[in-house]
Amino acid sequence: MNTPNNRRKRQSMEKIEKVFLDLLQAKDISQISVSDICKRARLNRTTFYANYTDIYGLADSIRDRLEAGLGDLYQEEINSGFNSNNYLKLFRHIKDNQIFYRTYFKLGYDNNYKILTYDTELAKKHFQNRFIEYHMEFFKSGLTKIIKMWLENGCQETPEDMFEIIKSEYQGR
Repeated sequence: MNTPNNRRKRQSMEKIEKVFLDLLQAKDISQISVSDICKRARLNRTTFYANYTDIYGLADSIRDRLEAGLGDLYQEEINSGFNSNNYLKLFRHIKDNQIFYRTYFKLGYDNNYKILTYDTELAKKHFQNRFIEYHMEFFKSGLTKIIKMWLENGCQETPEDMFEIIKSEYQGR
């Protein structure tokens, strides 16, 4: 019986995603074909198309899973309406999922800032409700660049070190 989440289907999807992520480390997405993935994963093209519409659908699926996992980290805060500004959780998640984040940035998904949230209410208080959009952009761009640098350097610093860097930059806010 072919149930939506059976073990064989999950294993096939994991193989496809692993091969795709490996290929993305050396190639641009436009240089990767479904045939390349299927050959390396030792799966039929029909298996690929049973799970994904195309290469971009596969990339979107990986992005969605990463963003959902990140949302789970802060779900309690989201539900309570409390922002702890605890980026240590974020840095730990990045360190544990480096290949996904490298892929996320390589595919340009960071342009939508879905992995970063900004507390506009808190910003309005700190900046007297002036130029909030500029402050948001500055914060998000700076944090994104720091994360990208950290990943490019192989996450040599600890998540705690990275959190201290962020805290020192935004001290008193």
